[in-house]
Amino acid sequence: MPAWRLRDYHDEDLDQAISVWDQSRGPGSAEPVFSVAEVMAAARAGEPAVVAEVGDEVVGMAVAQTQGERAWILLVALAARWRGRGVGSALLADLERRLRSAGVRRICAVMPEGATGAAALENSGYARRDRLVYYELIEHLGPDQANLLEELGGQILPPGLWGDMAGMEYEKQIIERRIVDPLGHPEVAERYGVSPPKAVILFGPPGTGKTSFAKAISSRLGWPFVELFPSRLAATGTGGLAASLREAFADLSELDELVLFIDEVEEIATARSGASTAELGVTNELLKLIPAFRQHDSRLLVCATNAVHSLDSAFLRPGRFDYVIPVGPPDQPARRAVWRRYLGAANGSDRSEIDVDRLVTASELFTPADIEFAARKGAQAAFEREMRDGRGLPAVTEDYLTAIGQIRPTLTAAMLEEFERGKTEFARL
Repeated sequence: MPAWRLRDYHDEDLDQAISVWDQSRGPGSAEPVFSVAEVMAAARAGEPAVVAEVGDEVVGMAVAQTQGERAWILLVALAARWRGRGVGSALLADLERRLRSAGVRRICAVMPEGATGAAALENSGYARRDRLVYYELIEHLGPDQANLLEELGGQILPPGLWGDMAGMEYEKQIIERRIVDPLGHPEVAERYGVSPPKAVILFGPPGTGKTSFAKAISSRLGWPFVELFPSRLAATGTGGLAASLREAFADLSELDELVLFIDEVEEIATARSGASTAELGVTNELLKLIPAFRQHDSRLLVCATNAVHSLDSAFLRPGRFDYVIPVGPPDQPARRAVWRRYLGAANGSDRSEIDVDRLVTASELFTPADIEFAARKGAQAAFEREMRDGRGLPAVTEDYLTAIGQIRPTLTAAMLEEFERGKTEFARL
């Protein structure tokens, strides 16, 4: 092998430096702490940066960033065929010399387990400190994207929404395994040949939690959430709904990460047989926009519908949507979980004295929203009684049963029958 030499990093080394970076990361390796953009920005800004060169070929690179008497090693990268030859240790030694001359007394490095450069650090006398935890908060949006998100009516949802989904365990498992896990761990998905989903449909009766699931997905991933309202697009656009859709998708393409939610998508993806000319144009436009949306990583389109039977057959075809997931009415365990959640919020009530099983049975056709309303209504009755009598009595089972009897359930037998038919005909998990 020809001899290598060390020198300063120059701007014209950029392409070769990125190639070395790529070679230093093996298949399935964890994401580095510092991105290539951060490393190269530091090198170009005059921070200590040294390359190893064989002839005109860059075969290694090390970059640091100084912070007073402390410096952080941002990168130790080596071309694959030059590992194990002492190049990494030499790069570190030269980097250390530059840092010492700049007044640095403590040199630190943080990197994934087994990353390229770890052996060089250990061989160069760097002490590994165990029992340390690395914390990181990632801001997903720069200023321009944050302004765009605000203009689009989008938001960064708070963490924890997934845990707030009471009951619905079957749906939660499907959505977590098919959607959240592959998108949240793309490197593991790639290792097993799994393509993270780009577009999914949630269907089911109204009030069963489709919107809540879409927001919970966004919350789990930490991606911005944007909801498109067909009626609003139709009202505000100057060239019709199809043109408004096209403009909205063009704006959204500037966001690096995104959960895009369209509720009641049947309004803009109705079956084309028997549709008017305007409706046909809107459906065709959406069918053209979805493949373009799917070309980008870190984006997910979630469409929800109460009427999956009314969607155009081309809309449901594999290739546009990865999964068509039923979100049904809450079963007994789900209703019990929802009741316990809202009973716990009833001020002054003793949940142990309430017969939850009776409430679960009495609310058979209730959605989670119906149960929430019934819980509030029962608590309100107990509150009014206390204000009237002042006896300090908590809400009791009868308060909630009375409330249930006064509420018309959102769900009907016809809705449930249609949902079961839709599961048989359209579900794709």
